[in-house]
Amino acid sequence: MTETHTPVISVVIPVYNVEKYVGKCLLSLEEQTFGNFEIIAVNDGSTDGSLEILRHFEEKYDNITVVDQKNAGMSQARNAGMAVARGEYLTFVDSDDYVAPTFLEELHDACVNYGADISCCYYYYHFIDSDFLFEYPFRCKGVFNRAQAMNKLLRDVQIQSLVWNKLYRRSLFTDYGITFPTMCFEDMATANKVFAHANRVVVLDRPLYYYNQHSMSTLATMNANKINDFIRAIAMVRISLEKNGLFEKYKKSYLALTRKTCNCCYLYVLKMHGEKKCMRGCMTNMRQISKAMRVYSADKISSKALCEFSEVVASPEKLEENYSVR
Repeated sequence: MTETHTPVISVVIPVYNVEKYVGKCLLSLEEQTFGNFEIIAVNDGSTDGSLEILRHFEEKYDNITVVDQKNAGMSQARNAGMAVARGEYLTFVDSDDYVAPTFLEELHDACVNYGADISCCYYYYHFIDSDFLFEYPFRCKGVFNRAQAMNKLLRDVQIQSLVWNKLYRRSLFTDYGITFPTMCFEDMATANKVFAHANRVVVLDRPLYYYNQHSMSTLATMNANKINDFIRAIAMVRISLEKNGLFEKYKKSYLALTRKTCNCCYLYVLKMHGEKKCMRGCMTNMRQISKAMRVYSADKISSKALCEFSEVVASPEKLEENYSVR
């Protein structure tokens, strides 16, 4: 793609140690039925053969640009990709996933045909070990105004905060200075900021994205830092809603999100302790989660309490030493 040609869509792909998967990811994009797009692959300090694969694709296809940076995490890789994106629309694909041939075309047509700022599709869980596909079940479809879309997004069931199954008008990020924070579950902390400026959102009841579930996936293993980031994301959503005077308007949906997150965190704590074969301190962690969620869902909360986030969950090793069940 020449410097003078402006693509309609920019696809940002953060890449870190995914030599097994990134080739299929890029091929699935090069086989798109939509033609006018650029791919910005950000190599985030990979130590395997990922960069070599990216360079091969960059040489072969003229719509691929590789950005090589020191390891800074997925959020910073996405931000680096956004900084050089040129398209009117923006989408994100994780480098260990892949997409259907009509992924870009259907999402773009939905935005254009319905005058939407964001279009969303559904996805398959692809379990690598068994090669099993499972469709995300809690689906809806249609065109939604800002309030309707925000309520669905905050409840995080029919429209989830996932960054990668959506096409956005890029100005939603650039006009409001929205970037991804460096943390896990950064999409939950960010999505509500973007949706708050979208006049219309369209949801396609079609799975066009394939989320690969494998041993290196974010949720495949769980630790205290990830759980604390999940809870931190809830606090950041509340901060954003309060800052924009939207908390009362979306209070019921936000409270539904805190309940859902609380239950997820309980499960993640059980998983973490189970993986460490150390259950002592598990109930302490659960009580701490419950206490934090009460704080973040209170009718009134000080800005100081919101911004001064403290670690909620401790790892089993810190809670109790030498009590592993063998």
